[in-house]
Amino acid sequence: MNSLETELQYPLGDELPPEGRALPVAPGVKWVRLGLPFQLNHINTWLVRDQVDGQEGWCIVDCGIDQAQSRAHWESVFETSLEGLPVVRVLVTHMHPDHLGLAHWLCERWQAPLFISTTDYLAAKSAMQIDTNYGGAPAAEFFALHGLKDEAALERVRTRGQYYLGMVPALPPRHHRLLDQRVLNLAGQEWTCWVGYGHAPEHMALHAPELGVLISGDMVLPRISTNVSVYESEPEADPLLMFMQSLERMRALPSDTLVLPSHGRPFKGLHRRIDQLESHHHERLAEIMAACVTRPLSAMDAVSVLFARDLDLHQLPFALGESIAHLHTLWHQGQLRRERDAQGVYRFKPTAEWSRA
Repeated sequence: MNSLETELQYPLGDELPPEGRALPVAPGVKWVRLGLPFQLNHINTWLVRDQVDGQEGWCIVDCGIDQAQSRAHWESVFETSLEGLPVVRVLVTHMHPDHLGLAHWLCERWQAPLFISTTDYLAAKSAMQIDTNYGGAPAAEFFALHGLKDEAALERVRTRGQYYLGMVPALPPRHHRLLDQRVLNLAGQEWTCWVGYGHAPEHMALHAPELGVLISGDMVLPRISTNVSVYESEPEADPLLMFMQSLERMRALPSDTLVLPSHGRPFKGLHRRIDQLESHHHERLAEIMAACVTRPLSAMDAVSVLFARDLDLHQLPFALGESIAHLHTLWHQGQLRRERDAQGVYRFKPTAEWSRA
């Protein structure tokens, strides 16, 4: 546990869901934990009591990637934790593979409808194509523009054009649209959608005021900061500003809300965690700015400023995308200007206005 975690409260302590079973965390809400084949080795998904067209059952919130281990895990959960009721709805917070990957299988298995923001549904359709943000030649060219010259890393990006498709091989053919502040009635309990930007195109968290519960997805995590990256499909985006504005909106929720995150343990201390995340990014922005004063910085140069650890070839593209995001915030705010050097790499340095200030 790091020092920031000690400022949060963990009502369940170190308890985790048993293998193949769901753990109750609030009235009508159960926690399922699925393994992932990455350094971030798990995703939390949730079972929420529901009723659709008079049929009592469960809503699954987030799904895991499509892999045999996750399908087997879900089958065990179905046998042990559904109390004899079916799954009547599948809801996905956003389009990333660990959240959406098994939605097609779950929806087909239970003949259940998919609920997701339309933006993320369409973004998933796009990401399933070859040569997307998640890999392929265009992504490699974009990262090269920002200073990635390591040929092994570039080749990994080029050859993972089907990276997304490998974890999300199919989508349900139709979906029901989630919108900010839409209220869903799940077995008599009202859950309000809270949109979040910056991490995904149109991420939807879910808040149940009477329960005092927030299913936060990836917007608010207790131990790590959410990845916020720029990709080649929107090369001049400012997702970090959008992310921090989204966090600020969540301050409207009660500070003692029980937060159910996609990674890590359920916790209380929402406002304090927002403070921590905002401080983290402001500190990183200050470090980037100080480094740019010393010399013009590429995003690849900024990786070593933001990440004080060795990164493998899987982690590096995510780190580079996040470095671009931090540089872009300073660029769009007018503190940095961007130029291409003799090798065609984007470099950032302080503006004359900032230097005079």
